[in-house]
Amino acid sequence: RQGSELAGWAMGRWTYEGIDLNHNFADLNTALWDAEDNDLVPHQFPNHYIPIPEYYTFANATVAPETRAVIAWMQRYPFVLGANLHGGELVVTYPFDMTRTYWKAREATPTPDDGVFRWLATVYATANLAMASGHRRRCHHDDFARLGNIINGADWHTVAGS
Repeated sequence: RQGSELAGWAMGRWTYEGIDLNHNFADLNTALWDAEDNDLVPHQFPNHYIPIPEYYTFANATVAPETRAVIAWMQRYPFVLGANLHGGELVVTYPFDMTRTYWKAREATPTPDDGVFRWLATVYATANLAMASGHRRRCHHDDFARLGNIINGADWHTVAGS
């Protein structure tokens, strides 16, 4: 209820083993962008399914049990759309969460389905009473109300492995 800036932005994010669950998934963006840059998409590198890199499945990889469980679930029940919800901020971010330009901290990095993601984010943000309220609190120093309470994840802050 206090928001992450008052309750501590990392509260509940770290596992007992010290793994940040918000950044623990494999970076699939770089593999896709490398394939695009080398004209391998879509014939040699399909962009609709990017497999988990082999190094990430090794027993000694720094992967939380929770992350391994989600990967196993995704492989057992493939889906085309997912969402993750966590408390703290009153903003909806949509893919991609990682900037394409490696050294940039913020950069709009839309997916080919950007319009669909923007629409879904807008529907959620306008239906969420706390987000839609004119008396809502700000998110750290950002006022996302001027953006309709949505933003491309990488345009807020880049997150590899989200």
